[in-house]
Amino acid sequence: MNENDNFGTWGILELMGHVRMAGFITEEEHFGEKIGRIDIPGEAGQAVTQYFGGHTIYRLTPVSEDVARAFAKRNRPRPVYVYELALPAPSEPDDEWDDDVSDEMDF
Repeated sequence: MNENDNFGTWGILELMGHVRMAGFITEEEHFGEKIGRIDIPGEAGQAVTQYFGGHTIYRLTPVSEDVARAFAKRNRPRPVYVYELALPAPSEPDDEWDDDVSDEMDF
């Protein structure tokens, strides 16, 4: 394969950290770097897309689409839950703040 060929294969991808995923794997360029993309097939034709750095690949095993879909069905990535995205509510200003300290600082 030469540099101008687009990489794309169904496969089982193993990343450092013992992460195993299966799907259609391609390479894209973002942020001035080449990164990998895997589209993991889901139920009802919905896919989950995840990106990864090339340096994190432990092993890539090309397989047929049927094998990748069967593997993906049993090895779905954990979804991001709403509580993981929630930010804490802003707190009220602390009454113990020393106003004299801000007077001494040069801004």
